[in-house]
Amino acid sequence: MKRRMLGLAIPLALGLAAVAASAAGEDLMEIYREAQQRDPTIAGARANWQATQEKLPQARSGLLPIVSATGSANLNKFDTSIYSDPRIDVNRSYQLGAFTISASQPLYRYQNVVVLEEAKRQVTQADYILATAQQDLIVRVATAYFDVLLAQFNVELAESQKAAVSEQLAQAKRNFEVGVATITDTNEAQAKYDQIVASEIATRNDLDNKLVALRAIIGRSPRSLKRLGTGFEPEAPDPNLLDPWVDRALNENLAVRIAKANFEIAALEVDRQRAGHYPTLDLVGNVSAQAASGGTTLGVGSDLRVAAIGLSFSVPIYQGGFVNSKVSEATALQESSRQSLEAARRNALFSAQTGFSGVNSAVASVKAFGQAVASAETAYESNKLGQEVGVRTNLDVLNTQQNVFSARRDLASAYFNYLLGVLRLKAAVGTLQEQDLEDLNRRLSG
Repeated sequence: MKRRMLGLAIPLALGLAAVAASAAGEDLMEIYREAQQRDPTIAGARANWQATQEKLPQARSGLLPIVSATGSANLNKFDTSIYSDPRIDVNRSYQLGAFTISASQPLYRYQNVVVLEEAKRQVTQADYILATAQQDLIVRVATAYFDVLLAQFNVELAESQKAAVSEQLAQAKRNFEVGVATITDTNEAQAKYDQIVASEIATRNDLDNKLVALRAIIGRSPRSLKRLGTGFEPEAPDPNLLDPWVDRALNENLAVRIAKANFEIAALEVDRQRAGHYPTLDLVGNVSAQAASGGTTLGVGSDLRVAAIGLSFSVPIYQGGFVNSKVSEATALQESSRQSLEAARRNALFSAQTGFSGVNSAVASVKAFGQAVASAETAYESNKLGQEVGVRTNLDVLNTQQNVFSARRDLASAYFNYLLGVLRLKAAVGTLQEQDLEDLNRRLSG
């Protein structure tokens, strides 16, 4: 195999070559922008957020006046007979119209006050839920994008490996034909070649699956994707101490904020149900008018005007134990939300710890696999030279060649694990934003 096929720089293991070919491809932000418009999950999250915004005006309406108007118009026909002596028959037709305006202004309804506070918490919670969906979209897009790049690299690696082994196989056959090698060398090279062909089929299938996963987000098959640019080194988290990340996760993790808001809503719900024992006081008033062209007793028209204003006071005395039962139910649900909050905090702590250690581990892995690639290439060259002088076999060369490609594959995976690990760590502490994806795209796009 030629030197140029193995002497590739470490960044090439990420599929960073072919910058000119990738210049016309779609970059990470272009895919993300399209996902924002076409991903059904984020679209559903926005719709739910919009629906939750209406809870505030709905709750506020319980503290505002209620005004209603009713009216009626009737055509009446009155017929009666009085069996006296002489008999009296009365037949009249007349119109009757009535109109009423009623108004009520709550003066003291504690339940309605609590409902408004609940609505405020629900609107705030909806912001956190939407932010969670947006963070999830960032991670899903980045994961799908990098998965495609990694799968493309694996296909290219398999093709290069097949070409290299094919060259070794051809050389083994030539050596056998001229009598300087045994059939064993040919059989070993053939076995390696057949194994790589099978591996190539698997890598192509994996690429197809990764493309389908990206298509599920943006609703279409992606065009060629831009490769990652050269010239970056993985960096440890800043600060490179676990405690600050854990503290931020316990306070700023979006799942914790959602659970905290849910607990606050549950506590308010207990107050709302207890308010079922409280009295209510309303200011009420109505104005009514009635006009008739006649009547049942008199054949003359009439007009009637009535206006009233006053207070309406209500005291619940006994409702069959309904209120007490609702209070008990709300108290139990409050305890459930308390436990959910504790679970969210523990999960946030776990995510921060694993995210922090994952980034540091990825940084170390990139360095280690980078060295492994260099060592594997050196070993390959040594074995190739040894084969030429007769101290190494063809199988030795094939095995060291396999080690080179395996090390490159591991290095590529370590790079992408680092990139995604950084995003997941920021998501764990609730700070992952679109700007982080833009920074990554600007820093790495070639």
